Amino acid sequence: MQLQDSRAIITGGVSGLGLAVARHLVAQGGKVALFDVNADKGAAAVAELGADNARFFATDVTDEAGVVANVEAAQAFMGGLNVAVNCAGILGAGRVLGKEGAMPLSQFQATVLVNLVGSFNVAKAAAARMQGNAEGVDGERGVIINTASVAAYEGQIGQAAYSASKGGVVGMTLPMARELARFGIRVMTIAPGVFWTPMVDGMPESVQQSLAASIPFPSRLGKAEEYASLVAYILGNTYLNGETIRLDGATRLAPK
Repeated sequence: MQLQDSRAIITGGVSGLGLAVARHLVAQGGKVALFDVNADKGAAAVAELGADNARFFATDVTDEAGVVANVEAAQAFMGGLNVAVNCAGILGAGRVLGKEGAMPLSQFQATVLVNLVGSFNVAKAAAARMQGNAEGVDGERGVIINTASVAAYEGQIGQAAYSASKGGVVGMTLPMARELARFGIRVMTIAPGVFWTPMVDGMPESVQQSLAASIPFPSRLGKAEEYASLVAYILGNTYLNGETIRLDGATRLAPK
């Protein structure tokens, strides 16, 4: 897929990794639909990217009917839909047995609902639209890129819910790719390591330095632009399908 032909829905698209993807695609001539719950940041993102190139859609990724409606509206705005990038997610940090007692089941459920069920919800709604696209190179009609985490493999203490949700994203990648192959829709997942995010920005400098030092090479936190660059490469390489790519500087998370 040529990036100038990309018509992309991006969840979590008004900040962090999602906004970096939007900037990259728009810079190459693509159009984006930003799905998020933060209307103020949505307005700012559209102002930056240009109203002809981007539109904000207030979206709860766990709302099935709402997602279906917004996917339809996004396709109409962009004049097509051939890319869906799921970046929306929550940390849901908490110990199974904490100082206040056992983790409330609602906390675990909420984390899985947003990170895993939300990703599936958007993916299947986008795929339902993509299947009607004209065939491109190799018969391709669309690409879905989900976001997992290295915590899917080496979850730390306090990440039981988060790791379970991201492990589910990794787990559904191959079966979804196999199923959607007959429609010419590829499915890939990126598992980022420790990246610069608003959460990290709020940490003390000593903590930031400690995080950077734990990464083998390069010994720094990942940049959102590097995530966006990998998304762009996946879009351009038709033979990438059904796989999760770690983007982490060779880091492996310690227990805590």
